[in-house]
Amino acid sequence: MTPAADAAHELNFPDGFTWGVATAAHQIEGGNVNNDWWAWEHDPTSGTLEPSGDACDSFHRWREDIGLVADMGLSAYRFSLEWSRIEPAEGEFSVAALEHYRRMCAACHGHGITPVVTFHHFTTPLWLAQRGGWESPDAPECFARFVTRATAYLGDLVGWACTINEPNVVSVMGYFQGQYPPGVKEDFARYGAVNEAMVRAHRLAVEVLRAGPGDFPVGFTVSMAEIVANEGGEALRDAAEEMLENVFLRATEGDDFVGVQCYTRMHFGPDGLAPNDPSVRLTQMGDEYWPQAVEHTVRRAAAVSGRPVVVTENGIATADDSERIAFVTEALHSAHRCLAEGIDLRGYFVWSLLDNFEWHLGYGPKFGLVAVAPGTFERRPKPSAHWFGEVARANRVVTAGS
Repeated sequence: MTPAADAAHELNFPDGFTWGVATAAHQIEGGNVNNDWWAWEHDPTSGTLEPSGDACDSFHRWREDIGLVADMGLSAYRFSLEWSRIEPAEGEFSVAALEHYRRMCAACHGHGITPVVTFHHFTTPLWLAQRGGWESPDAPECFARFVTRATAYLGDLVGWACTINEPNVVSVMGYFQGQYPPGVKEDFARYGAVNEAMVRAHRLAVEVLRAGPGDFPVGFTVSMAEIVANEGGEALRDAAEEMLENVFLRATEGDDFVGVQCYTRMHFGPDGLAPNDPSVRLTQMGDEYWPQAVEHTVRRAAAVSGRPVVVTENGIATADDSERIAFVTEALHSAHRCLAEGIDLRGYFVWSLLDNFEWHLGYGPKFGLVAVAPGTFERRPKPSAHWFGEVARANRVVTAGS
């Protein structure tokens, strides 16, 4: 359905368009002591600015978090299962942990919220990490076994399933940049092998998820950027798109959707990755403020994959909440242009519900619609939370000209 739009007043979205927020277990739960990231952030040589610690204490305060999603009037909540809680030792599964996530799914349904469950969001159990992680020959099968057990326990309550979150970030940051575990730098062979392993793991997981119980859409979520070529950088730009994105977009053949997770723009020159445009202001992540990346990435994801698209993450790290509202407004204009072109875009999720642990950068970057007070964990919805809830309830964005 092509949305009606009055450019001077409002942008209407299609009936049934999904509005949501996203989180990840390790970034909000706290106390995930049994995975590779906990070990990494406590290694003084890793460069991680601070450990996750108690995070937002969401393992205990999840009811309050789902209540915040409901209060905003959103139709979906994307969260992840912590593999290391569910399978703390190889082949040993925790019924208590599975029951915890089942209760989360049930609570979402109780509020009329679709639970969008991600099965792997960056963290790997220590038992697998210690024997090679994604480089272990049986890593894809280990992941498929975990997905099998988790789906058997809570699959009847899953609304949508995302297999692996941003596999391209796991490989780039872990095996090229060296800022994520296992901290390998510029090893193309290992980087490529991990990419292949995660594609195979995704395909195995899709088979498992579709075997039931439950009947829900299944997809892959891919980190994407608007990748542009400076003068002489065209060949490297094309190579970057192929290595960073296309290999995963093509792996979605037959999936129900592809999740696009986009934040910014990247530049390539003749010598490789080029600096940001100095005329564009930066976010707390050091990224260009570039909300129109949504339009570019959604269009490219649809073209390369041939799948329906969901923006499963988009947002901005900023201490200025008015800037967050402006960024998301511009991003939604960008998304609306895709809809107007007839692209099958089915939903938009803000990253993130809460200010949380931002991996190697610690707690500095503020992505949340809701602030979390250190020490007390008090949740304080920001104006952006109220604004985004109004957008979701109305299913439209009112422009400044109205």
